[in-house]
Amino acid sequence: MGFKNTMPKPRTYQTEAIIIKKTKLGEAARILTLYTPHLGKIQAVAKGVRRPRSKMAGHLELLTHSQISLVRGRNIDTITGTQTINSFLPLKSDLELASCALYATELVNQFAAADVEDYPIFQLLLETMQRLCQGGNNELVLRYFELHLLNEVGYRPQLEQCVARHKPLKEITNSFCPGAGGMLCSDCRQSQPLSYPLSAEAQKVLRSLQSSDYETISQLKIEPKLVHQLEMVIRNYIRYLLERDVKSAAWLDTLREQSGQGTFSQTASL
Repeated sequence: MGFKNTMPKPRTYQTEAIIIKKTKLGEAARILTLYTPHLGKIQAVAKGVRRPRSKMAGHLELLTHSQISLVRGRNIDTITGTQTINSFLPLKSDLELASCALYATELVNQFAAADVEDYPIFQLLLETMQRLCQGGNNELVLRYFELHLLNEVGYRPQLEQCVARHKPLKEITNSFCPGAGGMLCSDCRQSQPLSYPLSAEAQKVLRSLQSSDYETISQLKIEPKLVHQLEMVIRNYIRYLLERDVKSAAWLDTLREQSGQGTFSQTASL
């Protein structure tokens, strides 16, 4: 016969965290959404953090990896101290990089349940922010992040076989159906109007993204047209799952359009 652990939790505790969202509270406080290695997604209040002389403000900015001290409260815990582990400065000095990172944190916030430990999600988000800082193919970084996050939260798309017939796909243009959670063969796609054609090459890259480690993926050379095809199919799947658009994805699109015309400043304000 098992016994429940009735030991009270300590009143104060510490955790690593990535700050993924902030909301104003009153005149000088913020409610922060934190993603942690062993507590999952939690919220905490940072009192006085919006005052000009706040010592904690710089350590509690969006897209910062910090060590945080907290005290438990009846409704919400309070941050009592913090120290930056990694400020990810490149993300905060470049608008496109910032928008990529905010897109990743928004997806984590939307898909991750509150107060549920999921260390692989924490590690995936941390590595994604590090990769964005290193300068490379941002689109590849995001596609890898999306597929591995979907896998971790239980929405792994079926890319190897037709979801209707459960048979391996031929190396031809097939279709991805968000409602069915995966690929449909050329015969079955007729019955699903809301499906998106994917070339054989696009399917191959998606499978590699889903099943390989990032070091392998980073060697891929992908044509811009193919990059766009991959982005659209995953974004449509995410929109279907969340039943809404991802706000930061629209911002990312706007920045891309403006950067083509050279009309935006490179400094991000988070």
